[in-house]
Amino acid sequence: MSDSLFDKLGGEAAVDAAVDIFYRKVLTDSTINRFFDGVDMEKQAAKQKNFLTMAFGGPNNYTGEDMRKGHAHLVKQGLSDSHFDAVAGHLKSTLEELNVADNLINEVLAIAESTREDVLGR
Repeated sequence: MSDSLFDKLGGEAAVDAAVDIFYRKVLTDSTINRFFDGVDMEKQAAKQKNFLTMAFGGPNNYTGEDMRKGHAHLVKQGLSDSHFDAVAGHLKSTLEELNVADNLINEVLAIAESTREDVLGR
């Protein structure tokens, strides 16, 4: 086993479980779920799984756009820091629900935070 965050989290099965739980939380959150109106959530979840796998040091099968370009249409719809914070909160609560160790949760949240400026187009 390597020392990648991907492996420490439990590999593909763990990322898959986390993304599924995460999107259930996001889609029931009335402060952010409008950003997913009309989105094919099966494709979105698959893209997110590939992105997180890559971001956590696992195999790179991500073929999506960069963060700035991929979220530009959402910024035009009003995506802001409060929405980013809500998404990060759902990510944190998902990892807590899966009993991920605090130090690993902190690593995941640091990676998420490193995307804030690009996601918000700044």
